[in-house]
Amino acid sequence: MVLEGSGSRIKGGVLISRLNLLRQQGGQVRVDQVLGRLPPSDQALLRKSLLPVAWYPLELNLRLDSAIAEVLSPDDEGRAFIEMGRASAEESLRGPQHGFLRAGDPHFLLSQAARIYRFYYAVGSRTYDKTGPRSAVLRTFSAENVTQADCLTIVGWHERAIELSGGLSPRITHPMCRAQGAPHCEYHCCWD
Repeated sequence: MVLEGSGSRIKGGVLISRLNLLRQQGGQVRVDQVLGRLPPSDQALLRKSLLPVAWYPLELNLRLDSAIAEVLSPDDEGRAFIEMGRASAEESLRGPQHGFLRAGDPHFLLSQAARIYRFYYAVGSRTYDKTGPRSAVLRTFSAENVTQADCLTIVGWHERAIELSGGLSPRITHPMCRAQGAPHCEYHCCWD
């Protein structure tokens, strides 16, 4: 199932995890507060029953993420985007994507980067390179509508995913970003 949009798409599971995060942080009142910042057409779509495996316009997700950051963390919106990514990883990896977790082995999860990417995005690809016993580099190529905010959600997602895989004190840096003119996005992951 594909809903209308510009062609850049994201799975409904991402939208669902964002709405669940809002419910956890203030119930339906918080959901209504955030949705009230969005255009009426976005509000109508997000108030319907979303399908986790359906494709939705990426622009909808970007607008929702911005509204969430404005409400949850107006003084540090970057932190809000990281928390959204962490919440998404928690929900997906403790649910339908639990097969990507192997206790004590973050490299197993990271080595599945190309497959995991397809659960979220319709365009582009992600690669994995093991750089040490407790480090790796992920690279994203040809993604559409790259924004620094979306990249921060990716940082948060992988931070939480490494924790769920047994990695301690994960640190993710993002030294190259297409939103800043780089040819691809790069995420350096390490943990104790």
